[in-house]
Amino acid sequence: MKGRLLLAGLLICACASVAVSQGRVAAVLTLSGPVDPISARYLLRGLDRAQRDGADVAVIELNTPGGLGTSMDQIVEKILASPVPVVVYVWPSGARAASAGVFVAMAAQVTAMAPGTHIGAAHPVNANGSDIPGVMGEKILNDTTAKLKSLASLRGRPEDWADDAVRRSISLTDSEAVARHVADLSVPSLGELLARIDGRAVRTSSGDVVLRTSGAEVRRFRMSFMDWILAFLVNPDVAYILLVIGIFGVIFELSSPGAVAPGVAGGIALLLAFIGFGNLPTNIGGIVFIALAVGLFLIDLKTPTHGFLTAGGIVAFVLGSFLLFPPWRPPAGAAAPAVPAAGISVALIVVMTVLVVAFFTFVLGKGIRAQARKITFGVEALVGGTGTAVTDLAPEGLVLLAGEQWSARSVEGGIGPGQKVEVVGRDGLRLLVRRSAK
Repeated sequence: MKGRLLLAGLLICACASVAVSQGRVAAVLTLSGPVDPISARYLLRGLDRAQRDGADVAVIELNTPGGLGTSMDQIVEKILASPVPVVVYVWPSGARAASAGVFVAMAAQVTAMAPGTHIGAAHPVNANGSDIPGVMGEKILNDTTAKLKSLASLRGRPEDWADDAVRRSISLTDSEAVARHVADLSVPSLGELLARIDGRAVRTSSGDVVLRTSGAEVRRFRMSFMDWILAFLVNPDVAYILLVIGIFGVIFELSSPGAVAPGVAGGIALLLAFIGFGNLPTNIGGIVFIALAVGLFLIDLKTPTHGFLTAGGIVAFVLGSFLLFPPWRPPAGAAAPAVPAAGISVALIVVMTVLVVAFFTFVLGKGIRAQARKITFGVEALVGGTGTAVTDLAPEGLVLLAGEQWSARSVEGGIGPGQKVEVVGRDGLRLLVRRSAK
């Protein structure tokens, strides 16, 4: 009897344990790629969703070379203000938490790393990857160092390493990070991570919390369709191609009014390009040069200068393309960490320039030929044509030309009926004719 009661008690405890673990939820977000406005928007929405769903923990799977400081600040502030405990997991093997990614990792209550990952190199640099010179560079360096040291102090991590990560771009492997207490643990999988941190006490914005993550249900919060579209547009090459397509469409519409479709497609492409530019470190000088190129192309369409303005437009277009997102990188061996520098492929610039030259050569050539072409309608089209005198031209009378009778005046004496005449000009609606030598 006692054995049966003991067995029943064990079954009840097991069922209760399963029921408790089944009620646990781990919201999983993914930051793989640059820290930019799109990834920040996604993570902020994901942490809000985790709070609304009553998740026990939010896990950010991190693999980033760094990114924009403004986007990084938004993510860090959201993590610090989140009532849901946040775990940053540098994953998969070979991943990194560099530059802005270090701040995201340091802001979390728990930082974990997969074997073969690394963290560090948080030295601040320009958007193109170059060092920030002068007094401004020193101010930004000091501010960045203080920010990371403050996060390290808040989460009980070594401030001396935070200082080295910013000033000296020091990086650590997963085992080194755990040994120096920069990371809390190294685990190969998400399931093991949730099991290992179960029961850990952490502090959130709403107070102390004990993590209950063992056997938690994993709910992945993925990027929305709009996030994917924005992420696609926030690409220097894509934004640049859309800009060129937009220019083609608008100019084709202006040169051939009424086509409608090219104008609509061009307008949409330009709007999408500007959305991309608005989320990238765009150089305003590059936009000015490209706008100048468009202006020169348009002027040459309306008042052809035999290609001189088009040549100037091509030069302005190439300069603007290179200045739009500077394609150079910091010199090899520089202390600056690897940061995604916005740049357009040189090969793409060459291809787009060739297309622009071909497009405007065709359009300008077509316009010039149209202006030089002999007029084929109206009274002007009759000049040079031959007809027959219907009445005496002494000096005025009627002639038959192109199947119609016209009032005409002879410019070289009288011409009898039935004689061949040649049109040499006009006076209003009256033709000026002479005897035809044909």
